[in-house]
Amino acid sequence: MGIMYKNFSANRLTNMGGYFMSNRLFQSVIHQMKDAIGRMVGVVDETGTIISCSELGRIGEVQEASLSDIFTSGEATVVDACTYRAFGTHMHPEYAVFVEGADEIACRYVDIIAVSLSSIKQYYDEKYDRGNFIKNVILDNILPGDIYLKARELRFNNDATRVVLLIRILEHNDVSIYDVIQNLFPDKTKDFVININETDIALVKEVRANIEPKDLEKLARSIADSLGTEFYTHALVGIGTTVSGIKELARSFKEAQVALEVGKVFDTEKTIVSYDNLGIARLIYQLPTTLCDMFLREVFKRGSIENLDQETLFTIQRFFENNLNVSETSRKLFVHRNTLVYRLEKIKKLTGLDLREFDDAIVFKVALMVKKYLDSNPVKY
Repeated sequence: MGIMYKNFSANRLTNMGGYFMSNRLFQSVIHQMKDAIGRMVGVVDETGTIISCSELGRIGEVQEASLSDIFTSGEATVVDACTYRAFGTHMHPEYAVFVEGADEIACRYVDIIAVSLSSIKQYYDEKYDRGNFIKNVILDNILPGDIYLKARELRFNNDATRVVLLIRILEHNDVSIYDVIQNLFPDKTKDFVININETDIALVKEVRANIEPKDLEKLARSIADSLGTEFYTHALVGIGTTVSGIKELARSFKEAQVALEVGKVFDTEKTIVSYDNLGIARLIYQLPTTLCDMFLREVFKRGSIENLDQETLFTIQRFFENNLNVSETSRKLFVHRNTLVYRLEKIKKLTGLDLREFDDAIVFKVALMVKKYLDSNPVKY
């Protein structure tokens, strides 16, 4: 071949971590090109290091001859019996393909291969950078002013409607849930699956502008059901609100987080929790705990809520579920109407609140939710 190489140091190889994914893509093409052209073919980076080659033993070696002309000329260049052509970004090529030989055929080969590898690199960079970009956006790791610049650079459709679904895995198995969800949403140009931590995976989904909340819940249900029935993995799904504009994705993500946290306190039986449907629970979650304590003290001036036994609390719950209807509640509890009235009078005596009165019932209902919220040691986002 005529090119002199020296062994590539282990430290240099270790530092190539950022290149490995794109290099594997290069290697796949290079391997196929060898059979097509019948010559050795490979790719070097700016340091002259071979990062992909049809002769696998040469990967990791570095050329001693200077390749600076190759990366600046913009044309096919012959160095030591091999023809090179740089490719990469237009302003600053990062790689060069080489083909064994210094003839016209070698020149044509490098032109063709350079176009192919450049397209592959562009596709990979856009996909990889888009995923990282979206992750930085939802985690608030990027300045607001930089979001629109980066979105324009990556050719994002800023007007599209998107929503964030947060999938929380409650039990682990050997299946990669991240890969499973990626396979469920294969359109990498519109949908992004992002690892948040060891239990949470965010799905940033592009949806139609007028999508109904019930359709989002149906989508979330299909994810939870797929994980449960096919992979025996129990998962919760929190749904943020639909948003327009890349910048608003961080809000949708936080809403999905809040939905899961509020659901964990107030809707423990639900596996799908939508931020839009949290109701008064969302308001309570946003209150400072000191204010909640003050509210409970004011409501239960005559006595603490702890004075109510479990039977009484169960009666109260059923009374609320039956819209403060004494007759219907007594029927559902299988007790005489007078027995229920006696219990309600007992609650009034202990708390000063008559649950048969709408205003008192609302105050008591909120107080129960506040107490439940405080007992849960809430995590705020």
